[in-house]
Amino acid sequence: MRRTIVAAGMMFLLFKIVDAADNHEMMDMSSMDMSEHNAHMKMTALRKPSFEDEKRATQIVETLKQSLKKYQDYHVALNDGYKIFLPNVPLPEYHFTNYLYGIKAAFTFDPTHPTSLLYKKTSNGYELTGAMFTAPKNATEDELNERVPLSLARWHKHVNLCLPPEGKDMRSANWRLFGPKGSIDTEEACRENNGRWIPQKFGWMVHVYPFEKDPQKIWASPMGHP
Repeated sequence: MRRTIVAAGMMFLLFKIVDAADNHEMMDMSSMDMSEHNAHMKMTALRKPSFEDEKRATQIVETLKQSLKKYQDYHVALNDGYKIFLPNVPLPEYHFTNYLYGIKAAFTFDPTHPTSLLYKKTSNGYELTGAMFTAPKNATEDELNERVPLSLARWHKHVNLCLPPEGKDMRSANWRLFGPKGSIDTEEACRENNGRWIPQKFGWMVHVYPFEKDPQKIWASPMGHP
């Protein structure tokens, strides 16, 4: 069983590496317009708040906060199997991703094992700011709500993406048309430009910043990202 999980994790990592190379590392979603009106972004709707939701969300945050303490030292994260995604690309926020936890998240929710840790780069390395949970592409909003209350957090996924034509040099591609910042957001327009249409890239995601003092910033929506 363990060998099967490890093998699956290695395959998942390979797909990620291929994704990054294929897209010239410009497909990193940290750099895109995190706006509710962005055609490349789909977000869950906020639900009516309740005491039960607040209690459950608080428990998740407290559990996560405790489990993240050791990762204040980013070397510990690396030793625990987290890999820096796109380390050589200047970004406001870096995802240290554990691909085995990503596979686990496809089947269950564990607040102690986020798929990614979020860091900002400093002169001495990296400073921990939060974490990211993931869920399957086909998860319903009710299923996402079972993981993290939708009255406090807004899950998001990246959709309607058109990549440059197969074999195109990514460095010379017109990124005003293609990619997560491109103007092409329909399959028809993508086909007219000989692009490769991707209805959805990756699964659902939600970011959480448990060390924030302002409650409004703990479950920050993508719109609040740098």
